[in-house]
Amino acid sequence: MKTRIIILLGVLIPAGLFFLVTGFWVWHTLHTPVKVDDKEIIFVIEPGQHLKQIAENLKSSGLIPNVLVFRAYARYQKAATRIQAGEHRLFTPASPAQILDQLLKARIKLYRLTIPEGLDMAETASVVAKTGMCEPDLFIALCRDPNVIADLGIPSHTMEGFLFPETYFFPKTTTCRQIIEKMVTTFFSVYTPEWEKKADDLGFTLKEIVTLASMIEKEAGVASEQPLISSVFHNRLKKGMRLQSDPTVIYGDTTFEGRIRTRHLQRKTEYNTYQMHGLPKGPIANPGAKAIEAALFPAESDFLFFVSKNDKTHYFSKTLAEHNRAVRKYQINQ
Repeated sequence: MKTRIIILLGVLIPAGLFFLVTGFWVWHTLHTPVKVDDKEIIFVIEPGQHLKQIAENLKSSGLIPNVLVFRAYARYQKAATRIQAGEHRLFTPASPAQILDQLLKARIKLYRLTIPEGLDMAETASVVAKTGMCEPDLFIALCRDPNVIADLGIPSHTMEGFLFPETYFFPKTTTCRQIIEKMVTTFFSVYTPEWEKKADDLGFTLKEIVTLASMIEKEAGVASEQPLISSVFHNRLKKGMRLQSDPTVIYGDTTFEGRIRTRHLQRKTEYNTYQMHGLPKGPIANPGAKAIEAALFPAESDFLFFVSKNDKTHYFSKTLAEHNRAVRKYQINQ
């Protein structure tokens, strides 16, 4: 009997010591910083990477000492599928356990993308392309894709007018479609139910209001004039007058270069408001909130004309005779 006990103790004591030492080693491995220098490190996790790849990359970056221990700990913490793709900002010194905690908190590096008011789709695509997240051709193709347009609930033939100008922050792994979706959802968050009701009261569809707002955005050199410019367009529409907006001429003419000439004004397109009554086929740019608000709430005026004073402001007129005098003063005689 004693012999059996001695044999059993001979097995259990070494096994216990082994597990004790192993447990201490695992604990020490998980809670001892590998990098001791105090700095921020950008660690990239690509979309679709598995825990094994992430752990191996952490080890090759000198952030963890042991792949198997890190993987086992991550599974124990049920973190294997909760680590997001992106450029993670990791702060050292940090132990492997702290590294995992930082990855789960997803302090992902974001890139600033500022879209100014009044850019059209092609110009917006060029700005987005500078981030390296999306090629301009793909951006334009998605903005013209009927399926994508329908998925996002846009009541138009392209996304022109609905790519809301704003400052955005995206991780490097953001896709082209995700950028577009964010711009469109931002538009619909800005276009409130009150604005929708106002458009209905005016007898305009959403597409028509955005089209009008895009024209106001392109015509106005200063935001304070947008309600007045809007009043001119509203007044002309009520009287059945052509809107005669130069930016619609430029947008509809793919061969346009330089200054507007008579031949440009006479060229019939689906956008040239010198050659048609009413609004053009669709928006000619992506208007900001102030331009949309101006389209919905025009200033009270009797103005029917305006001409640039070459200082970003305009001279507004009620009659053609007054307008012609202003054209001679500010344009022809300059």
